[in-house]
Amino acid sequence: MEGQVGAHFGQHPDTEIYLSQPGIGTVLGARVLAEFGDAAGRYASAKARKNYAATSPITRQSGKSKTAQARFVHNDRLVDALHMQAGAAVLHDPGARAYYDELRAREIGHNAALRQLGNRLVGILHGCLKTGTPYNPETAWSHRYQHLAA
Repeated sequence: MEGQVGAHFGQHPDTEIYLSQPGIGTVLGARVLAEFGDAAGRYASAKARKNYAATSPITRQSGKSKTAQARFVHNDRLVDALHMQAGAAVLHDPGARAYYDELRAREIGHNAALRQLGNRLVGILHGCLKTGTPYNPETAWSHRYQHLAA
């Protein structure tokens, strides 16, 4: 099955961009592409793509109280794929690992940290698709971690 998915996924013009993303292989890349779709103007901004992916939080404010909550209406298949991507990216990408470790040091739970990392990775994917360039760790993380760019 992986061969069939790879053969069909390999024909898509954005295959190289999806496969360059940390934590994405052939099958997961095909899943993410299928769930996001490939219509060029579908997502006006990275925020719109993040909202569709349900990785961005919902902020509720009332008076002096302000809370951030996870979105509960979402595409389960896309959320699952992005969670898997974030988990794999932590293992294989130094920038993603540094970001995850930073979140965990702030006492953010494992799943919440993976959701925030997934949110960041969706934004990176949007930028790569918009400019037509593959993932570059120096570009993606240099503004946060100057020591990783060296």
